[in-house]
Amino acid sequence: MLNEFKSFIAKGNVMDMAVGIIIGAAFTAIVTSLVGDLINPIIALFTGGIDFSGWFYVLGDQTFASIEAATEAGVPVFAVGKFVMAIINFLIVAFVVFLLVKMVNRIKEAAERPETHADQAPTGPTELEVLLQIRDALKKDA
Repeated sequence: MLNEFKSFIAKGNVMDMAVGIIIGAAFTAIVTSLVGDLINPIIALFTGGIDFSGWFYVLGDQTFASIEAATEAGVPVFAVGKFVMAIINFLIVAFVVFLLVKMVNRIKEAAERPETHADQAPTGPTELEVLLQIRDALKKDA
């Protein structure tokens, strides 16, 4: 069982997947910051100051100034803003992954495409063609 596990781990696909997961985790932090620190303020500017991170509904009769205060009080909260931010994060990650896959596909197609040498100058007749021309010229003279 240990040898089977070792051979599984040693496969290239598992290592590629591990690298992808690590990079994905780091990329998620970047996208979260992009959405929270850059995109949400721009959306708030165009929507008249709506801040998605503070958009929530308390499920009960009490009112709270922030989602943190409601959560700290143990009151159930319908956090619409966090959900909207998660959707925006997903769309950004999906778009970036789409661009990466598109770029990789272009590179694969370029690598698989046979190189054409249309720009090469004509090389002239082959040795066989020259010999055939000499033979034909000798036949005419005889």
